[in-house]
Amino acid sequence: MKSSRFLLLALAAACATPAPPGAADDAAATRVLAGLRPAIVVKGAPPVTFGLAERMAKYKVPGVSVAVVNGGKLVWSRGFGVKTAGGTDSVTAMTLFQAASISKPVAASVLLRLVDEGKLDLDRPVNEYLTSWKLPENAFTATEQVTLRRLASHAAGTTVHGFPGYAEGADVPTVPQILDGTKPANTVAVRVDTTPGARWRYSGGGITIEQLAMTDVTGEAFPELARRLVLAPAGMTRSTYAQPLPDDRRAEAASGHRNDGTMVTGRWHTYPEMAAAGLWTTPTELVQWAMAITAARAGTSTTVLSQKMATEMLTMQKEPSGLGPMLEKSGRAFRFQHGGANEGYRAQLIYFPETGQGAAVMTNSDAGSSVAAELLYAIAAEYQWPEYGPREIEPLPMDSALVSQLVGEYPVPKEVTGTPAPVVKTITMEGGKLMTEVPGFIPKSEFLLLSGDRLIAPDASYEVTIVRDKAGKVSGIDIGPAVLKRK
Repeated sequence: MKSSRFLLLALAAACATPAPPGAADDAAATRVLAGLRPAIVVKGAPPVTFGLAERMAKYKVPGVSVAVVNGGKLVWSRGFGVKTAGGTDSVTAMTLFQAASISKPVAASVLLRLVDEGKLDLDRPVNEYLTSWKLPENAFTATEQVTLRRLASHAAGTTVHGFPGYAEGADVPTVPQILDGTKPANTVAVRVDTTPGARWRYSGGGITIEQLAMTDVTGEAFPELARRLVLAPAGMTRSTYAQPLPDDRRAEAASGHRNDGTMVTGRWHTYPEMAAAGLWTTPTELVQWAMAITAARAGTSTTVLSQKMATEMLTMQKEPSGLGPMLEKSGRAFRFQHGGANEGYRAQLIYFPETGQGAAVMTNSDAGSSVAAELLYAIAAEYQWPEYGPREIEPLPMDSALVSQLVGEYPVPKEVTGTPAPVVKTITMEGGKLMTEVPGFIPKSEFLLLSGDRLIAPDASYEVTIVRDKAGKVSGIDIGPAVLKRK
């Protein structure tokens, strides 16, 4: 793929396909698409906005799809760019993308539907429901139990943050093989290594246990179970948890791409960890799901969940998690949300149940998080979302001694990446700027100093903490799931 060819295609995002007549707010959509803004702004700096095509070209994101809700109704949904870099097949509002971890809250609604039906109990030990595999007991489970409530809210003490999926042609393991980390699984075993209920720690491994409990109890394959209980009732007729995507539906899907704009080999990976990462869907159907959950919570619909279960879903369990979604703020600003990051795909879903506002953005690139965040801030500004906007920072100057201690390579543990292939976070000095990158995960971004021990990458919207030894010298960086030591 030639870069000039890619640039022309990205700039041709005017090939957008509108939603059906009556759903579009063209004037608002036009302002949004010309008004993208960075997620983090420096205090005192002049305001900056971008056009969507400009940002797609900058980040080498071939395709973007977006759906916007206002006043409790879908007001517009559109697709931009192309399904495959270098191709001519346009992204539309109906194009399928991998939802990645947004699969988790949707899968949680399947779980809660089974609780509604009396087939599962959120607070009983999960091993009571598992028949094809058992979670090994140990010293941590001797005093506290692993329950479905704790699994769904990332508080069960289970390991394995996420999954890399399986490239086309690779052997795909069963769920028990994944949970035991046995071949052909490409991740380590899912086990309990902290006291259940003690703290929040994101665990795709725990959600995979949740998936197995649902299929063991019902005897149904997860894609059919999810379709019957949630997807079909919510009107998500194009969505599926089928992994791999059936051959007769491949033409509907956008191909995944790397940070450099090249396509993922075989177009995408397969995710047998369906509840954690396996949903194929569209932004329109994601916001339909969010509206259905909101209606259930309000007591105006029981199509997907009862009011009791929807209320539990959107109640904080272990901060920041409800039962599936991540929760923030209160009052009018209360929102539930989730992001997604699979190989070659990035997505975001956010919904304000008190105001009936929200949006979903899906992209077919590892670099799509930046585009999605900037687009959401433009939507928030246009529709005046409560307490939602770019973060303002006041960076400090970095002295040369600190820079010299920070520059280097920082291996990332397999337990964090979920992949056996080595992953290294780099910090370099380029053109007078401190830059950071995690190839295949986080594109190259500038690091700014927030305080004596906090670094922030505004373009990638993430922070790290500098770790020092007793002498005060830099000994590593804390990325949240782990402390990385320099090589």
